[in-house]
Amino acid sequence: MLRRTLAQALAQRPGGLLAAKIHLKHVSTATTEGYANRPGGSQALFHAEVQELEEEHHLRLTIDAFRQFQAGRLPGGPGARDLIATFTHVDDALRDRTPAEPSVLDTDRRIENLLRAQAASLHVGPANYCWFRDPSKALCLRLAGTTEATRPLIGLCDSARCPQATHHACHRPIWAEQAATFQAFLGNPRVPTGEKTRLRREHDRVQRVLDSIDEATSTAGSTPACPPVPTGEPDICRS
Repeated sequence: MLRRTLAQALAQRPGGLLAAKIHLKHVSTATTEGYANRPGGSQALFHAEVQELEEEHHLRLTIDAFRQFQAGRLPGGPGARDLIATFTHVDDALRDRTPAEPSVLDTDRRIENLLRAQAASLHVGPANYCWFRDPSKALCLRLAGTTEATRPLIGLCDSARCPQATHHACHRPIWAEQAATFQAFLGNPRVPTGEKTRLRREHDRVQRVLDSIDEATSTAGSTPACPPVPTGEPDICRS
């Protein structure tokens, strides 16, 4: 029972490895990683169950994002254009059938099959979705100086600039809370002027993300453009 509970926590929550470390009272996360990845016996079964639950969860999230797209609530963020193109292709495939093919039904199973490849590239961040399809475009790998990784470095994620990141309505409360926190510090007279300058830049960046989410989710049938790039920062979205 404990194994399945931990597997679900690892599969569905960012930072699940740390949660497992705390729950199992391991001294280091390396011990927890060894427990999850060690081949053979219950460890192998545990790791396989984690992978299976993670794939199921990512497929559900992808289908939910597709349903929102069908309802006119588009994703925001630098990666929105590519995701919308994928969803448009899937939507066309669902519509493009003839009466001579009665066996081809617009069912949940068919949608799952069409979206399974897209779901396989999904990595869940704390405040965004990362569709890790091309390592050479991943901003986190560029910042780390490598493009050989098979998974994104979520800890280095800057979803406001990465061309494979998208923001959805479910992420808005997180960004809104962050904007409110920055606003509170900016209104505090005890914060030094130099620090306020840095906080104001961060607040403006968060506000741009919020604006893009609001614009995308309230505008049906349009493709959001890449967000504006602050002065002095590279335009990675269009690179």
